[in-house]
Amino acid sequence: RSVAEAVMAAERPRSLFALSAAAVSRSMAALERDVWALPGHLLRGLLPLLTIFHLERAEDAARRAGLSTQPIWRKLWDDVMKTRPPNSESITCWRKKFLETFFSNVLHGVLDVSSDWRLHDHHFSPLLHSSPHVSQLTLCNMLQGAVELTAQHNHEVLENLAASLRVLKFQHLISCDQSIRRSLVLLLHRLIHHGSVSQVSMCSWPVPDTVLLILILTMSAGFWRSGNALGCHSSLCGLCREEDKAQSQESAQEGAERGCSAEREGSGAENQKRSPKKADACMTSVLSGPRSPPLQNPACEETSSEVPCGHTSIQGGSSPRSSSEQLSCHPIPRKTRRWQKPAVGRKRRCLRQSRRHYADPEDLYDFVFTVAREDNSGLLDKTRTTEGENTVNWTSSSPGSPCTGHAGCKKRGGAAGTLSLKAAHRFRSVSTLELFSIPLTGETCRTLSNLLSSWVSLENLVLSYNGLNANISCILSGLRALSRRPECRFRVLRVSDMFSHMPCMELVRCTLSALPQLHTLSISFDLKNQLEGSRPEASPSCSEAEIPESCLEVLEIRFPREPLHTALLLPVLKASKSLQQLSLDSATLPCPQELGLLLEVLKECTPNLRKLSFHDVNLAEHQKEVLLLLQDPGLLEITFSFCRLFESSTAEFLSEIINTVKRNSSLKSLKLPGNRLGNHRLVALADIFSEDSSSSLCQLDVSSNCIKPDGLLEFTKKLEGHIQQRGGQLPFTQLRLFQNWLDQDAETAQEALQRLRAVCSVVNDAWDSSQAFADYISVM
Repeated sequence: RSVAEAVMAAERPRSLFALSAAAVSRSMAALERDVWALPGHLLRGLLPLLTIFHLERAEDAARRAGLSTQPIWRKLWDDVMKTRPPNSESITCWRKKFLETFFSNVLHGVLDVSSDWRLHDHHFSPLLHSSPHVSQLTLCNMLQGAVELTAQHNHEVLENLAASLRVLKFQHLISCDQSIRRSLVLLLHRLIHHGSVSQVSMCSWPVPDTVLLILILTMSAGFWRSGNALGCHSSLCGLCREEDKAQSQESAQEGAERGCSAEREGSGAENQKRSPKKADACMTSVLSGPRSPPLQNPACEETSSEVPCGHTSIQGGSSPRSSSEQLSCHPIPRKTRRWQKPAVGRKRRCLRQSRRHYADPEDLYDFVFTVAREDNSGLLDKTRTTEGENTVNWTSSSPGSPCTGHAGCKKRGGAAGTLSLKAAHRFRSVSTLELFSIPLTGETCRTLSNLLSSWVSLENLVLSYNGLNANISCILSGLRALSRRPECRFRVLRVSDMFSHMPCMELVRCTLSALPQLHTLSISFDLKNQLEGSRPEASPSCSEAEIPESCLEVLEIRFPREPLHTALLLPVLKASKSLQQLSLDSATLPCPQELGLLLEVLKECTPNLRKLSFHDVNLAEHQKEVLLLLQDPGLLEITFSFCRLFESSTAEFLSEIINTVKRNSSLKSLKLPGNRLGNHRLVALADIFSEDSSSSLCQLDVSSNCIKPDGLLEFTKKLEGHIQQRGGQLPFTQLRLFQNWLDQDAETAQEALQRLRAVCSVVNDAWDSSQAFADYISVM
């Protein structure tokens, strides 16, 4: 009835086809197969009258009939979401975009499915039906979404997410009780350890709950203590048990093939073959509670140095059982404790391990804080070699040790070490970790450094506005230890913060010295340290030591208004022969010759450089150097963003720029945002594409340049004339026009944009120019 009313309201008078289509849409449960067999012209009129559930199921039938459902999903977005999604021009599948957002809104109670007849059908569950399309999920506030997803009635939803979800985000989190944290543990275990999540992001957490923060970090790194997390001692989830059974069968088969020779191997080889279940049992003594005194028994220390937290990839649909059943607690028979035999030479096992049979009610708290407290727990043997690798010692002088030489990491003076995680690799799956606007204390940084030191699946790390200060050394120490591992895949590091603890170039040198395998390094600071005197002196180890040859391809530096000294950048460039992209932001040039010296160094040291960007660097007095860059045949993309190019220039300088670009056949992209081009300079730039030009320029960015509609229209007409002269052949494909004055004459702007879009792709926005009226007055 509601379907018919909605259709009648939308279309009057009603046609016989519309009435029939409305009747069919109400009876889709019975007519679905027959509907999918309809001819294309009939199916086209029926699709807009279906609920989102049947519309999603109609995708294959529509494709066979040569129809696209994208316009229908786009209209659904406009009608239901009533917002313009960010980067809407890059959305390729509106069905996925709608259903993914629909899932999130229903999960968090933001969207009432009864508000629109297209959103509800008693034959379908909104969460279950949309979950296969969710590749990115955000959990926020008190993690109500985690509680809902781990509920028994949503076990199929969780299984679908385990197969589809790639990005898991946490935003605006607040403290929650232990029961909610237990739900979060189960969710993370299913989605990360037995799922497909490869990226974990946390953002906007001004006062983080340390327990919750470390819990998310440790499980993202692969930690899993099934017994304590689930409230039962030494139990495994269903998927863990299945994996262990398969591994045990493989081990038994291998053992039968090897015969008696396996028994003659040493105890170290025996440790290598232990199943993850055995390592999980050993964690009882490793993951001790914060209120328990440190154990001094060396035998216990050796037993407790292995922590299972590795990597596996299990598709969500691999098991028909419910998530709650798979993650349920099943006590392991007591006889399995025989697996925990003391190593050769040990007389007794840890008393705590043998006495404790049932999990402590606060074991989750213990689990979270184990890594954070291990630097003084006394539970780890720092000299022991576990499973063929050396356990990293924070207090050693080895360059591969995390936090070497950092006073904050050794302030307690006690034994400190990192967990040996060789047995943990089966849960290693997260390759990207992002932390935005989350203050990290010294203790949290030491925990993160410890995790990073063995996080072999990690490829990208983004730390943004975390108030690191001196703790950046601790993070780098953990990454240095990681880089020493042969299976390390770490390639991208991005660090940005409000205040810089040390000069930017000093941090770049230290980072590349520690991580020569990096492909991308981005260092960004807004301001110098509040107390100038608090900035440390340059570290001799970083300043004097020669930077090893690196694999760096992308280098981005945002200076906090620091002078750019080419002499300090020179060693970095010499060590980065593979550098392809360099971005320098907010730097000051200490002398007029500095930019010329930089260009000479770039030409000599970076033969593979293809993209060069200057942002907020005053180039008003460096016209010669600007022209030299524009005629460089090796550069494919050049950016002068807010560089005040024409502040003190003459009309001849603009002509020289145009002629230089016309002669450069290799330059593909020229970006000039924020240089106050105005109308007359924009119109002049159209001559780059004149008949006598050999330019191959494809992209031109003139955003934030005080361009008005009449100037854009004149530029368009001039461009059309050049196209006619060239016989319709033009390499130009994209014009970017963000934040210009196009709202001052909507009719003229619309005409100019329509004509431009017939020539190239136009990327612009609906910007209110009144927000920058003062800037407009200054140009006049």
